[in-house]
Amino acid sequence: MVTGTVSAMAAKQAERLKEDGNTYFKKERFGAAIDAYTEAITLSPKVPVYWTNRALCHMKRKDWTRVEEDCRKAIQLDHNSVKAHYMLGLSLLERKEYAGGVKELQRALDLGRGANPTGYMIEEIWEELAKAKYMEWELVSARRSWELNSLKETCEAALNQQRALDMSRTEDFSQEAYSSHSERLKALDRVFEKAGIDDKPTEVPDYLCCNITLEIFRDPVISPSGVTYERAAILEHLNKVGKFDPITREKLDQYKLVPNLAIKEAVAAYLEKHAWAYKTGC
Repeated sequence: MVTGTVSAMAAKQAERLKEDGNTYFKKERFGAAIDAYTEAITLSPKVPVYWTNRALCHMKRKDWTRVEEDCRKAIQLDHNSVKAHYMLGLSLLERKEYAGGVKELQRALDLGRGANPTGYMIEEIWEELAKAKYMEWELVSARRSWELNSLKETCEAALNQQRALDMSRTEDFSQEAYSSHSERLKALDRVFEKAGIDDKPTEVPDYLCCNITLEIFRDPVISPSGVTYERAAILEHLNKVGKFDPITREKLDQYKLVPNLAIKEAVAAYLEKHAWAYKTGC
């Protein structure tokens, strides 16, 4: 009984310390906030939010090693902590561990979809994920473009060499032979143009874009009328404009919106093949 009372008192004191930390954080007194959260962790080490709050302070001070340490501890306690996965992803990116960072940001994005609006972080997570994926695409695209151009030049040189050899073997290099050589060069151009088409930004298909934001979907939801919207955009419309579907004008309540998993998967597949779309409007 005594042990239970002591534990309850420790938990209550830890919560007070967390609130103190929050107050210090709002005043940008990050050192004092870290001290308060550390005391809270000492009293109640199994509360994930204490670890993520302290990690956020470390992030403000750009102490990425401690951000990673606190976020990994928070994830051990709560595998579904959006903030922990998000900040861990940022810390890994800062340390040039791009694959791990992107993986954590993607995990945060998946967990954050449909989250409580008060803790909704989709746009924030998306911006960081988009920057990382776009940078990764630029590097891969540049390397692939160089490889394709080098291979194309080698193929063109081989065709021209063959043409010179054919000309040396006959005094009469006919117009037909010349046309044949030209067609081979054109065919080569078409082959390499097709090979590089995925790396050329174009317009994102309309069905993958929100009618309100005019951007590719992050967290798509579908209304009873069958129209798909970005969750944050349609919620803002319902709260600020009115409880109706902006396309069909039919009455619409928030609880009638459901995740559009088909569009979510379609977006993921499109981005996997066209990573440039992370930074391209619709």
